[in-house]
Amino acid sequence: MHKSAVISPCGKFRYRLGRRWASGPAMLFIMLNPSTADASVDDPTIRKCIGFAERNGADAIEVVNLFAFRATDPKALAYAGWPVGPDNAEYIARATKEVHEDEGRIVFAWGANARGRDEAQAMIGDLAYRDIPGYTLRLLLDGTPAHPLMLPYSCSLQRYYGN
Repeated sequence: MHKSAVISPCGKFRYRLGRRWASGPAMLFIMLNPSTADASVDDPTIRKCIGFAERNGADAIEVVNLFAFRATDPKALAYAGWPVGPDNAEYIARATKEVHEDEGRIVFAWGANARGRDEAQAMIGDLAYRDIPGYTLRLLLDGTPAHPLMLPYSCSLQRYYGN
């Protein structure tokens, strides 16, 4: 498996993470914020994303986040100053374009901690404006895309049109 990650020189921000096991299309997961995974280490969320991608016929995963600040607890975003990170928008735009053009799927998976965040709505709007379809594995009761970690593999991709 080829593993990659783009992490800021200071180590506080992870902009993109990739795992490729074959040459076909990737599944791009857009989540809330990165945890500890890097170019060599997978965390439980990344392992779960790989499992969902394999079960849905993808040959790779790419991961970007609404916020690039690395933290194991999403509450830390409130104390991070600027949790989005200086280069995050560029990496998200590039990843969504590349995966879409390669006929991959883009999966919204930011979970309950993104509720009420402008960044989530902006992401949905940006992809809709660029005519790029978004998917989710499951919706929470309020219509927020669920985070993949605790979802069963029986969840199937469904188109997401916003809430």
